[in-house]
Amino acid sequence: MKVSIIGSGYVGLVTGACLAERGHDISCIDIDRVKVDSINRGEPPIHEEGLEELMRSTIGSRLRATTDLAGAVGGSDLTFITVGTPLSDGEIDLRFIEEAARQVGRAIAKKSGYHVVAVKSTVVPGTTDGIVGPMVSRESGKQPGEGFGLCMNPEFLTEGQAVRDFRNPDRIVVGGIDERSRDALSSLYEDFEGVDLLRVNNKTAEMIKYASNSMLALQISFANELAELATRLGGIDIVDVMRGVHLSHYLSPFLPDGKRMRAPIAAFLEAGCGFGGSCLPKDVAALIAHGRKAGCDMRMLKATLAINEEQPLKVVAILEKHVPELRDLPVAVLGLAFKPDTDDMRESPAIPIIRALVERGAQVRAYDPVANQAARRILGESGIRYCDRLEDALREARAVILVTRWAEFQRVPEALRELNPTALFIDGRRMLDKSRFKNYSGIGL
Repeated sequence: MKVSIIGSGYVGLVTGACLAERGHDISCIDIDRVKVDSINRGEPPIHEEGLEELMRSTIGSRLRATTDLAGAVGGSDLTFITVGTPLSDGEIDLRFIEEAARQVGRAIAKKSGYHVVAVKSTVVPGTTDGIVGPMVSRESGKQPGEGFGLCMNPEFLTEGQAVRDFRNPDRIVVGGIDERSRDALSSLYEDFEGVDLLRVNNKTAEMIKYASNSMLALQISFANELAELATRLGGIDIVDVMRGVHLSHYLSPFLPDGKRMRAPIAAFLEAGCGFGGSCLPKDVAALIAHGRKAGCDMRMLKATLAINEEQPLKVVAILEKHVPELRDLPVAVLGLAFKPDTDDMRESPAIPIIRALVERGAQVRAYDPVANQAARRILGESGIRYCDRLEDALREARAVILVTRWAEFQRVPEALRELNPTALFIDGRRMLDKSRFKNYSGIGL
């Protein structure tokens, strides 16, 4: 199938490269000429495991990038809209969605035949049918369901493993205005054998995406609220608590051979310094705002965000309990991206943590395997030294704060014993064994 994809970020580019790998003809569209040129050289503008190799195997044959939206849409059978949907004043901003729909409408006005428009961006329920469809119809002069198909196809990609997630999906949700639309979109996925494909209307597809992300955010904040109680009660380690919870057969079922498997959802039932990224904080906030407009007070989701907003500074509070005066204190911050295996700094807990340390006069030594440059653009250089190696960050630090679960940080205990054994280590993710440190503290302890 010939597919055009508007937007070449994490979702658009990964979707395009993975569909090209499966034999489809893909045109990725972006207004950023630098990004387009980078893609056409086979150089991904984002850090994503396996993406560069995938692009280099398909670029120039089945995968290409362009700034020519009208030409790409006109030459394709199906168009995905994967543009950003940021928050503005606490509500989802649909300007980019509206503009994409406007331009798609103008492009398909000039072509004959049936064309499918599929929204892949995360949008609040009602957007595809209520905004995208009418905009495409107005600009094209065609009616949804007649002159063009209208679909909503949410993505369930995790940054850092997005290529793997697309290749091996746990589900495919196909929303559509009618059966013809759903049939056309479903045909794109017909070679994904053994994968559950759920066919629903567009509004339901939009809600499934929000429900999925809100559930994950809720699990994290639930664990963090319990961690706060454990801290206040004393004598309880939240890591041991959650181990006991994880042993429930709901989270660790027995396999036929008698062994246990740990359900992936258990990874979200762990205490830490909060969730970030481009999805969970934004999507929960957007659903709260959307609920408010519908007269529904989303109390549980409000609490989820409130807990998360407080969480990053709890590691700073732990540090101040041990060292009340932070001025001129050398502090290493390990991990800047919001999660491992990505350079994405959006809503990263490292941002408020580092800003609080700098405000208090600490000398911050920041290290991340891939996100140093992205952090520089957000945090600047004042009061922060960006280190190229883990050892450089640890060597002179009197306190060390772990923020991101990078696998490399498994070697921190040995590195500290060799370089700086008396440094206070604050585990913001509770990922390391406390017995391996001389001076350890962390969330929920």
